[in-house]
Amino acid sequence: MVLNGYCVIMTTTDSEAGAETIAQALLEKRLAACVQIHPVKSRYLWQGAVERAQEWALSIKARAADFEEIAAAIGAVHTYELPEIVAVPILAGEADYLDWIDQATERGKA
Repeated sequence: MVLNGYCVIMTTTDSEAGAETIAQALLEKRLAACVQIHPVKSRYLWQGAVERAQEWALSIKARAADFEEIAAAIGAVHTYELPEIVAVPILAGEADYLDWIDQATERGKA
């Protein structure tokens, strides 16, 4: 186990196509090593009312130092007025997996 500077960034969107657009943008820019997409049922407070929605959640594995650039990239293609863009630190991880995140998000490499 290795302590590190990595995170999982979470966001949701209203369609699978929107989730694919976000994932593709992040992967093409090498800002994410992996993006997992899955359907979720969301319940939340919005403008004083309890809302219910079918959404698509994205779990984005990345370097914590890239959070601001990732948030900007998500915001550039997101359809929500106020999208969820939050990061949870990866406190520890298997060394080979963390090395893979580094390799996958290294800029200037194919």
